[in-house]
Amino acid sequence: MSDSTAPLDRPRTVLLRGGEVHSPADPFATAMVVDGDAIAWIGSEGAADSFADGVDEVVHLDGALVTPAFTDAHVHTTATGLALTGLDLSGTRSPGEVLERVRAHAQARPADRILLGHGWDASAWAEQRPPSRAELDEAAGGRPLYLTRVDVHSALATTALLDLVPGITGLSGYAPDAPLTGDAHHAARAVAHASITPAQRAEAQRAALRHAASRGIGTLHECAGPEISGEDDLAGLLRLAADEPGPRVFGYWAEHITSAEGAERVRELGALGAAGDLFADGSLGSHTAHLHEPYADAGHRGTAHLDADAVAAHVAACTEAGIQAGFHAIGDAALTAVTDGVRAAAERVGLDRVRAARHRVEHAEMLTGATIAAFAEFALTASVQPAFDAAWGGEEGMYARRLGPGRARTLNPYAAMLRAGIPLAFGSDSPVTPLDPWGTLRAAAFHRTPEHRISVRAAFTAHTRGGWRAIGRDDAGVLVPGAPADYAIWRVGDLVVQVPDDRIAAWSTDPRSGTPGLPDLTPGRDLPVCLRTVVAGRTVYVHPDE
Repeated sequence: MSDSTAPLDRPRTVLLRGGEVHSPADPFATAMVVDGDAIAWIGSEGAADSFADGVDEVVHLDGALVTPAFTDAHVHTTATGLALTGLDLSGTRSPGEVLERVRAHAQARPADRILLGHGWDASAWAEQRPPSRAELDEAAGGRPLYLTRVDVHSALATTALLDLVPGITGLSGYAPDAPLTGDAHHAARAVAHASITPAQRAEAQRAALRHAASRGIGTLHECAGPEISGEDDLAGLLRLAADEPGPRVFGYWAEHITSAEGAERVRELGALGAAGDLFADGSLGSHTAHLHEPYADAGHRGTAHLDADAVAAHVAACTEAGIQAGFHAIGDAALTAVTDGVRAAAERVGLDRVRAARHRVEHAEMLTGATIAAFAEFALTASVQPAFDAAWGGEEGMYARRLGPGRARTLNPYAAMLRAGIPLAFGSDSPVTPLDPWGTLRAAAFHRTPEHRISVRAAFTAHTRGGWRAIGRDDAGVLVPGAPADYAIWRVGDLVVQVPDDRIAAWSTDPRSGTPGLPDLTPGRDLPVCLRTVVAGRTVYVHPDE
């Protein structure tokens, strides 16, 4: 695909030609010039001839599509790498299948002090129950074992692991033979993760970053925190990403702060803000999301971790310190607490200052008309994961079982959010759902609830520019002269302008529209294949067949 006169390990002057360049600067562009770490020019094939002799490399696209590299706005990098390289329970269909995989993994890893796995989801099984502790004890051969549910808000543990956690039976979220939640889960996770050596952690992080690059992802937002990973994990990841070629990583640290000293501590960790998974509640799958009305399949309303006063104190402290605040909030009651708290903070420090800070909320699934209006009023970025709906939405999905069909149909209302002017940033929450940008766009455009669908173009913007805007950068995530040279090259089929409303034309290939086309993401069609990913002008991934 390329003719190069310079080594691949340094920024070069590159001409890409003979393809489709997705750029608002020129909807008909077929060529692009990159100078070092920035885009220098975009235009037509004829004009590209004048650049051909003065560049270090010419990339012949052969009809391939060039887009901005994607930004995944919510990732747990080490956990993603461990899932990629370790015991992956996603796709298991029964407790018995989980036990079979545990036995095989235990036999294959005799030296591991604690066995780790991720991804089981009993809500998708006929039995509707996870393996019992006794079953896991037998399968693991009496060894310590820690298995996170797909949403990472609960976990299974063997007796041998529980024995390593002092006082766990007295912590909230502990039950004799049920998944661990709350404080009990956090305590077990801390012990399990403490068994990971620095070398294992670094290798897991490298695996995750390599995988992200292979999916055309140029930037990750790492959502770290004291109840999620740890300071060493975040510091190691940021250092590795800075030292080695790969996707950019921006970190968030989910610690509740109330003072300038707390904000300074967040800065010292290298984080952009005290945000990410600062838990206002838990998850729907684990029955820990905080609801105004009880779950349809449980006699309670979930768990509240922060009230409006705590939210207000945090937002005010972050705003005054000039860093981003943010929260994990899924249930309607949790989102009410967050928006009420942000309102109180705005009354304290000023609405304009709160809006300018671009505070963010992760997941934001169970929004109401009132909380949508509040997000728009306070310019809160919604960092959302469309693959959640693909996995758990619909009339027969987990959401409907947890909430009943009526409430389930209100979840993830992307169209209403865009109409209100809420900034969207798309991500995966990997390893909860996979690093899969085009699959994420498909999930948003073909939402299981039709009235929540958005156009592929709007979804694409949320997964490219949206992630950059969420960190306060309006100059990136788009291919225009002067923007960072973060891009991906894709093997694709036809390019179309696709919309989700079948009352009008479903797509247009008419070039007179002046709108750059994107791949047809209709379910059942093949998704684009990443051929190359470039970050700051440096090639960080090349497809094996290229």
